[in-house]
Amino acid sequence: MSFWQRNKRRVWILGVLAGALFLAAGAFQGQFAVIWKKAVMICLECIGIG
Repeated sequence: MSFWQRNKRRVWILGVLAGALFLAAGAFQGQFAVIWKKAVMICLECIGIG
């Protein structure tokens, strides 16, 4: 347990960097447009416009 307490900041920064890396990898593969389209369609269906 002392490992996490001593290196909490370092582990947190590593986690943020890993998340940013995976987010960028998905964006480069074109997944951002797919997710955006699905989000817009769900929103329009909930409001009742679509």
